[in-house]
Amino acid sequence: MPEPAVNETTDWLSRLLEFAPVRGRLDLRCVFGAPWRIEQPHADSGEMPYHVVLAGSATLEDPENGSSIRLKAGDILVFPKGASHVLHDGSGASPAPTREREAASIVVSENTGAGARLDMLCGHFVVTAAHERLLRNHLPERLIGRSSGADEETSRQLKGLATLMRAITDTETLGAHAMLDALSTALFTVALRLASESRDPSPGLLSLAGSPRLAPALEAIFRDPARAWTLPELAQLCTMSRATFVRLFREKLGASASDLLTDIRMTMAANELRKPSAHVAAVAGIVGYQSEAAFQRAFKKHMGVTPTHWRKLSGHHGHGEDPAT
Repeated sequence: MPEPAVNETTDWLSRLLEFAPVRGRLDLRCVFGAPWRIEQPHADSGEMPYHVVLAGSATLEDPENGSSIRLKAGDILVFPKGASHVLHDGSGASPAPTREREAASIVVSENTGAGARLDMLCGHFVVTAAHERLLRNHLPERLIGRSSGADEETSRQLKGLATLMRAITDTETLGAHAMLDALSTALFTVALRLASESRDPSPGLLSLAGSPRLAPALEAIFRDPARAWTLPELAQLCTMSRATFVRLFREKLGASASDLLTDIRMTMAANELRKPSAHVAAVAGIVGYQSEAAFQRAFKKHMGVTPTHWRKLSGHHGHGEDPAT
């Protein structure tokens, strides 16, 4: 059966999350009074911790340069590569003791601090190893989405999601856990949108998306990754020379257009090979390879196993699980 046609209006971010779906999980709600401190170790493979400040403020220690970053109400912090991190109230005082209690729909972490109040949602996003490669290869170590600096619509959406999640954690609502996880999943998309609007995003997809000159190439690659794109074609879409395109693309993404295209194609292939009726030769064609042998080599180099082995392993795992884990 032929693949359904791609909607020409589908944007790159929607396509990214179609290729590499992410599920959200809300873990707990932190309600602290200063002084407080959170030390979170490196996340497990396939997990990306996040924090949403509902009220008050928090200070993130930046291990790269020893500085600190202040987070305010309406900000969301995500660690796409699962990095360990420390959040605190900024006072430098020893943190007050904490305790956890079961609330209506969530675990609440509280302390005995009497200072400035913090209300924050903490959770993580989950992605399989096959999908994780595409996201971790092209997202920064840390991304911060600030609702105060975003366009009005994006800011309104983040505030709306956070307000609804807080309201659900306050009451015993039928289906609360399912609702919180679904809203948590939506947070990932909003976080990427907010971070892409940053004035100085780190090299990666968000920096690339924030470049008006290169955006046409990004949209084209995600809209039709199976096409045999050439550098002159992509450069022409961006109305620049081939040399300028290559230089600017790598500068913004931190990788070449070919690297990005291969990552997308291999993620697509891994998804296709999960289907019981999938044949390697057909999958090769679907993701843009004229030669099955070339596809076999590229897939093994990228995924660590042959397409046939991947397909066999996929048959022993449930839907959404990764045979490489």
